[in-house]
Order: sequence, then structure tokens, then C-alpha cells
Amino acid sequence: MRTIGLIGGTSWHSTIVYYRLINELVGKKIGSQANPPLIIYSLNIELMREQDRNKIEHTYLHIARKLEIAGAKALIICANTPHMVYEYVQPKISIPILHIADAVGEMAKKENLRTLGLLGNRPTMTGGFIQKRLSEKFGITTLIPDEDYIDISHEYVSKELTQGKFTQTARSFFIDQMQLLKEKGAEGIILGCTELPLLIEQQDFDLPLIPTTQLHAQMAADFILRSSMASH
Repeated sequence: MRTIGLIGGTSWHSTIVYYRLINELVGKKIGSQANPPLIIYSLNIELMREQDRNKIEHTYLHIARKLEIAGAKALIICANTPHMVYEYVQPKISIPILHIADAVGEMAKKENLRTLGLLGNRPTMTGGFIQKRLSEKFGITTLIPDEDYIDISHEYVSKELTQGKFTQTARSFFIDQMQLLKEKGAEGIILGCTELPLLIEQQDFDLPLIPTTQLHAQMAADFILRSSMASH
């Protein structure tokens, strides 16, 4: 099995979910008697809250190089928002970063979804790094909520979800946003905050929900197993 480096901590709640899912998904293939080699670097979420783009990019590059030296053959960034560093970090290391938007795009392609709604915090929804990759690599159009709702969504994510607080009020807000995105033409909804699948389940809405955490973890498991399964 190939070793993957996980960059987590934003938030540690979702990092735990990544760790559990990757182990479970690999275990389904190799049996529960073994588990995959993983290297985890959990950083302080305050880095993201400072919103200093230069500092964020340099910190992620520093961590990525540490994990590469430690033996990681690929990296997973265990959250949506920090993928803003992808274009800065990826050219400066020699191992791949498995991009969360690729996991979304592959699922959407299989389901024949061409227009997706995107929910998350402000940087994820307005930063363009998810939308750009989905458009350029998969030809997918991405819709986001109206400006009036973006700050509210950001508040729920940063003040509640990433701190492990999951309320009915937040759940109702995000379901209302899904309905508005559906009315704009969305054929599916990207749960673009790694804590959103902990708040909302598929049974809560009538469009396909695209849980980035689960899809990203599956991408990691597939990478880990690729060389070992090829020998069988």
C-alpha cells in the first residue's frame, strides 16, 4: 500500500472523519486485520481564520514538503477551503495533491450532472478555485447563493460547524439555500464544507447531494490501494 499524507486541523472534527473513512474504505478491500499507512499533520485552524493568503500558502507548502520527506506518496488536504493553495503548492513538490474538486467532478460526470450548487464558507464559495477546476477539467457550471446569504453561510460554518456545533437552525438555513440553488438550475448540490455532511443527509433534500469529504476519502483510498491491488 502507498502512504498518503493528510493535512488536517481545519477543522479537527472533519479530519477525524477523513481518518476514519480512509481506514474503513481501505479495510473493505484488504480486510479489517490491517490498515493503511497514513501520516497526519494537524495544523491550527486559526491560520485560516487570519485570512492571510501569503501566510496560508507558505505554511501549506512547508507542511507538504515535510510530509513528502517523511515518505508520503500523495497528499490529501482534509478540507475544501485550503485547496486555495493548490496552484501555489503543487508545482513546488514532486508528489500529487489529490484535489477535492476532482472527486466531485468524477461523481458528477458519472451522474451526468452539468450544473451544481456550491455551499460552504465565503472563501470556498467566492474564491473560484473549486469552480475553476470543475469548469476547466469537467465542463461543469457551478452556482453559489446570492450575496445576501454568503456571509450568513460563512458565519454558520466558522462559528458553529467547524467548532462541532450542529443546530436545527443551521440545518434549515442550508436546506433553504439548496432550494434556492435548485430554482436557479442546480442539478445537484456540493456540500463544500467538510462538516456539512455531518449536518445534512441525502434524505433531507430531493437533489443529489455531493459530500466532498466522503468522495475525497474514497479518492485517497483508491490511491493507497492502486499498487497493492494491481498485484492481485
